[in-house]
Amino acid sequence: MSAASAYQRAVSKLYELQKFGIKLGLSSTRNLLKGLGDPHHGLACVHLAGTNGKGSVGAMLEAALMQAGVKVGFYTSPHLERFTERFRVNGKEISQRQVVQLCKAVWQVVDHREPPTYFEFVTAMAFEHFRRQEVELAIMETGLGGRLDATNICQPLVTVITNLGREHEDYLGKGLANIAYEKAGIIKKKVPLIHGVMQPSARRIVEDTARERKAPIYRRGRELSFRRRTDGRFDLDGRRWKLSDVTTNLVGAHQPINACLALGAAEVLAEKGLPITAGHMAQGLNEVHWPGRLEQWPTEPGQATLWLDGAHNPGAAQALLTSLEGMRRGRKPLVMVVGIMADKEVGKLLGLILPAADMVVYSRP
Repeated sequence: MSAASAYQRAVSKLYELQKFGIKLGLSSTRNLLKGLGDPHHGLACVHLAGTNGKGSVGAMLEAALMQAGVKVGFYTSPHLERFTERFRVNGKEISQRQVVQLCKAVWQVVDHREPPTYFEFVTAMAFEHFRRQEVELAIMETGLGGRLDATNICQPLVTVITNLGREHEDYLGKGLANIAYEKAGIIKKKVPLIHGVMQPSARRIVEDTARERKAPIYRRGRELSFRRRTDGRFDLDGRRWKLSDVTTNLVGAHQPINACLALGAAEVLAEKGLPITAGHMAQGLNEVHWPGRLEQWPTEPGQATLWLDGAHNPGAAQALLTSLEGMRRGRKPLVMVVGIMADKEVGKLLGLILPAADMVVYSRP
């Protein structure tokens, strides 16, 4: 069997696990990791939860750590085009050969009396991959919620909750209070929390949880802040560092918010002994790449400008809407090609973004 065929077969077998749906709980993940020799033990982590911005915050932090010479792993979901996007080490995706090897290793420890879900299996692969690659720090992004998410096995140096919106209420419970409770489940005893939760009721739940667990709290708008300048530049103020007149390679009016949270996490990591500085943070922001989030697609000279964005909930759609005016070249017509999955808030999404368009093409996503 060719290497490409072995990879396709391994990934196809993985996708069959989706028939088990979504299962919140840590038992299956713990058992998988135990069978692998607990690769998460001793692995320094940053744990990310929230409704929007997790990937951007993680990518900014990854880029800054790479500037500092730290070997960093990044586990994220979902992938856009390739399964291998989910696992990065120093910005490089996992190879297909490594995927095949990891799948084989995890299948060998599966207890078929407790079949894992797709996400549980893939999370176990991530921990084992980062152990094999001997990363110095792993950035772990939750898949769904936080408290019972498979990634909540990790042992973080700092936790980050980006923001909260109403999402996955069939699993997390109705309303922001239930969602805040689930997201706050990643907060660990005495582990610093960075957060950007703005709704007073949700913020109260998150911060009360942190106080109960004696976790230091660093909040956007209080210990962490930003000021916009012109031409997309901005200043960042943290507890330790002040970054003046910086820019980020990620486009969008909301990206200074994400940079603010990444800065807070980087400051904690510096306090924990990692060799990251304000200069590394500024350079990382300037060079970060994160596809599918207001990404400008290359086109030929004279052709229309093409942007790609994965706004999939009202909060992300509002961020897209806020950024549109700055992205448009003069008053050229804005044509939107829109595809939305059936489980999303279709009416709210369209209500937000369609008024900005001159023409809309509807497509299956």
